[in-house]
Amino acid sequence: MAPEEALLRPPRLYRAEEVRGRGCPIPAAPGAYAWYFTSPPRLVPVAGCHERDEAVLLYVGISPKAPPSNGRPPSRQTIRSRIRYHYRGNAAGSTLRLTLGSLLADELGIGLRRVGSGNRLTFGREGEKRLTAWMAEHAQVVWAATDQPWKLEEELIRSCVLPLNLDQNRHGSFHGQLSALRATQRAQARLLPVER
Repeated sequence: MAPEEALLRPPRLYRAEEVRGRGCPIPAAPGAYAWYFTSPPRLVPVAGCHERDEAVLLYVGISPKAPPSNGRPPSRQTIRSRIRYHYRGNAAGSTLRLTLGSLLADELGIGLRRVGSGNRLTFGREGEKRLTAWMAEHAQVVWAATDQPWKLEEELIRSCVLPLNLDQNRHGSFHGQLSALRATQRAQARLLPVER
């Protein structure tokens, strides 16, 4: 199956509990992944979005990124490590979690916070737990191994309605609103004390 087909017409979608454990079926390889949601955050416009198994596709991502043009070695990250991080990491390392947490802040009672040294922004220990639980209930993922995932990502952003993608997606109707929402969360976090 071609990588684009694997993301848009997969045999099935995978839930958090299926990819976080030892028997994780995601290959430790470069590739792209697509996030589908059974109950999208209410602010997200879903008209025109691709649907599969009663879930709507809102975001695509890749791992690794395109090789740096400065001659540095490319990232060794894989789709397995990246997808698992999105499901259980934090907003400082996952733009998907930053976006979802910003959209769900009122519903989940969470907000971005400065943590550690004060330079990193996450939803705090409790907020990240709530976001992880929300994703386990509502987010499903599928992936495709491919040697140059950045080309596939570019094509999907160009051809699909993907409201949660910001990079390369300025033409998206939700881009401005989502960017402003994330900026507001960051600005509010900088006014609050550092969470230790």
